[in-house]
Parts: sequence; C-alpha cells; structure tokens
Amino acid sequence: MKNKYDLIYQELVEKIQSGILSNGDKLPSENELAEEYETSRETIRKALHLLSQNGFIQKVRGKGSLVLDRNKFEFPVSGLVSFKELSSRLGQNVRTKVHELILFQPESSVKNMLHCSDETMIWKVTRTRKIDGENIILDKELIREDIIPGLTKSICEHSIYAYIEQELKKDISFAKKEIVVEKVSEEDREFLDLQGHEQVVVIRSFVYMSDATVFQYTESRHRPDKFRFVDFARRN
Repeated sequence: MKNKYDLIYQELVEKIQSGILSNGDKLPSENELAEEYETSRETIRKALHLLSQNGFIQKVRGKGSLVLDRNKFEFPVSGLVSFKELSSRLGQNVRTKVHELILFQPESSVKNMLHCSDETMIWKVTRTRKIDGENIILDKELIREDIIPGLTKSICEHSIYAYIEQELKKDISFAKKEIVVEKVSEEDREFLDLQGHEQVVVIRSFVYMSDATVFQYTESRHRPDKFRFVDFARRN
C-alpha cells in the first residue's frame, strides 16, 4: 500500500500532466494542501519534495512552489553526465543514432586542442539524440584513440562513458565547458528536427581523465525550446 505522500504526489502529477496545473502556476501553500488532503504538513512536504526532485515544481523563496514547464528537459550544466544517464532520469522515449565513426590522422589544430603527438590517431564521432520521436541534440566529438581504444558503433550508441569506466577501467574526472547560442548550421539542418528554429544552444566541452589529461572535445548542439540548462551555485 502506498504512503499518503505518494498518493498526494501522484494526484498532483496527474494535475500537472493533464494541464489542470500548467507552467508557472503556483501551488497552494503547505497549510492549504494539508487542509485539502486532510493530512499533516510533514506529509505535504514529502510530496512536494518528490515533485521538486522529479522536475515538476520549483520551490522559490517568498513565492512558494511553482509548476515547471515539462516540455523542457532539465540539463545539468555543471555536472559531467552521459546522455545514457540523463535519459534514464528523463523517463522519455530516447534513442541515439551514430552517423559517423571514423579514425583519422589529425591536423595541427586538433593536435594542439587535445595536446597529443603527431602519431596520435583521433576518433571522430557524430551522433544525434532522439527524444519522443524528434532529433533535438547533435553531438560532434573528437576522442584520443591512444587513451580510448576500441570504439565501435555499438559502444557509441549505448554509452562511451560507460565503456571507458566499466570496460577500460579508467576514471573520468572533470570538464571545462562553454555555453553559447549560435545560428543553425547546415549540419544542424541536416541532422536536427529544428521546427523552424534559427538558433541552437551549443555546449563545448573539454573532458579530462583523473590525471588531468584531456581526452575528448565535444560540441553538443541543442534545440533551444526543449531544454532548461540548470546549475547549483553556493555563495562562499
């Protein structure tokens, strides 16, 4: 049998998903909800915590709990999360398609970017991410083959990070990221379902192993109406 807060959570989720509660609406106060559901404020707090944790509401100091736009997927800017890990949280119908996987001898600009020698070969991976039937992310990646050998199309369709950590037993440590808004490119038009959008949100990342060696450069291009880019900041 479900706990009371679970039942309240489910009922509020249904109201949000059905449109009874829509983006930007303010939920009743904890006292009002406790009275409506004939329960304690502690039970209401647990239900609201679940709603917040699963991206249905945002608690705003002085304003209460506001309903979030569920048409946008929450993308953690500061975290280093694979698409496979992110998709498991989204709970949506998701798919990765590999358009290109080649091994090539890089020119000097790529060698300088990834701090590698003349002998180092580079993987080029181009993938699209389809969510609920629409291609809304284009990922273009350059990866050092001397650090990450043995890539296959199957690995790239599943999770490169899972392969690195579980099969190669190597530790991914941190990334440096840049976020910009750019006009759509010809590649964007070819690979993404843009639905008339003329700009994309681009996240460029350099990813490092635990010994601070850079092994990957990624350019991830997102359709702007589908994502909410979030971060957690603490004042020192």
